[in-house]
Amino acid sequence: MVRRSRPILLTDTLLKSGAYIISRETVFTSRGNVIYGHTPESISLQPMTPAQQKFLQRNQLLESYLKTAENWYRPLLEDFTKQQASGRSGTRIIGINGCQGSGKSTLADYLCTSIAEQHDIRTVALSLDDFYLSKAERAQLAKDIHPLLATRGVPGTHDVDLAIATINSLVQAKSDTLITRFDKSTDDRLAPDHCEIIQGPVGLIVLEGWCMGATAQEPSALATAINELEALDDADAVWRTYVNNTLAVDYQRLFGLADTLLMLRAPSFDTVFKWRLEQEQKMAKPLMNDAEILRFIQYYQRITEHCLEEMPSRVDYLYQLDSHRQVK
Repeated sequence: MVRRSRPILLTDTLLKSGAYIISRETVFTSRGNVIYGHTPESISLQPMTPAQQKFLQRNQLLESYLKTAENWYRPLLEDFTKQQASGRSGTRIIGINGCQGSGKSTLADYLCTSIAEQHDIRTVALSLDDFYLSKAERAQLAKDIHPLLATRGVPGTHDVDLAIATINSLVQAKSDTLITRFDKSTDDRLAPDHCEIIQGPVGLIVLEGWCMGATAQEPSALATAINELEALDDADAVWRTYVNNTLAVDYQRLFGLADTLLMLRAPSFDTVFKWRLEQEQKMAKPLMNDAEILRFIQYYQRITEHCLEEMPSRVDYLYQLDSHRQVK
């Protein structure tokens, strides 16, 4: 609740665009040099760094996100600071799990930006999405094993060995590391000359992904289809069995590299469609319509629901989200 009284007059210094953080998540109107609707007790202005400004621009966020994120993720940042103060050397790896649209990439960027600035170290945000197999490789999987494997997303459609090699190269810092990227508009990897090369040691790697840290189900759990996609296109359970088997072995080698596992837990799988639709609408050139998105998220449903059920008890940091992606 914001108490309404006289407007706050701001000096020209305070009015520099993007230079200050509004600490309350409230909507206000600005006319000239007056912000209406706030008392001095309800607003706090703090200098914003160039790194924070760039973070907000990259993610199309309001300044209020910084204060909110500071409150939510302070324990995680303080834990990193304690590790640094203890003299622990080497690269720390943080894994982020969250369903589509939960804010994983934004959080990864926030952590990397904050920690790089606070500790003067190099940080790298990686996404499981960037390690998808090429379109040609997935087409071969679809031919050899099951047609559904042509669609990126589930375990079995990533190059796990490449992901592990990339992380190991960043940790060892013996040579330059190519950071592969995936272009969803072409459904294929970017050419190496369009990817980033990291040189030198890295103090923090944040690896985010919708199935980051996921565990396999018991084979008996695969017997019954849970949605229309499985019932019609995987009636014999070949696809979901392959996915489950690769998750049980290959992906655990990758997930085991993380020192810390964090979960952005959605209220339920029903929220995923809304969030994924919002993601699509933010894109300059949307790739899927509503019906296509509804089918697409069915690929993710089984593992997402399994994570929502079993993962909270074993993560290091659990953030329960509401339907608006706010931490409860």
